[in-house]
Amino acid sequence: MHSFGDQAEQMARIYFTGGATAVLLGWRSSTIDIDLQIVPEHDHLLRAIPEFKEKLELNIELACPAHFIPELPDWEDRSRFIAQEGSLFFYHYDLYAQALSKIERAHTQDLADVKELLNRGFIAPGRLRELFEQIFPNLYRFPAIDPDSFRQALNNALTEFEAEG
Repeated sequence: MHSFGDQAEQMARIYFTGGATAVLLGWRSSTIDIDLQIVPEHDHLLRAIPEFKEKLELNIELACPAHFIPELPDWEDRSRFIAQEGSLFFYHYDLYAQALSKIERAHTQDLADVKELLNRGFIAPGRLRELFEQIFPNLYRFPAIDPDSFRQALNNALTEFEAEG
């Protein structure tokens, strides 16, 4: 964050997602990559990413949940502030959007992350269902997603969480 802040020439928000969120919120000790979104995008920050990748020996990708599932309403309001470095403001991308994106992908690590988000009280099961229902009508915009399978995966994840709780 400090390195990015040093490069910033204009104000912007950077949203972390995935492993970066897991590390910063404390349930993972490391990550192999950093997924982020820059809003608004600035060429000088985008051009600095290869240097940061080398310096930090990490893969940095421009990725966020809205690249994989419909954008959740009011996601920016739910994005948790992390820090300010220079003219950059860093946030965790909406944890509900992260959880739904992870449930849709259904990788083992993704489902473990969703479980941590639920166990630590960062997201609530009922609200996760509500937000899913809000995006459900827009899933047709993501042809790789089978809406009914996605709903079933959400139900399975929440049923498992509730059974363990």
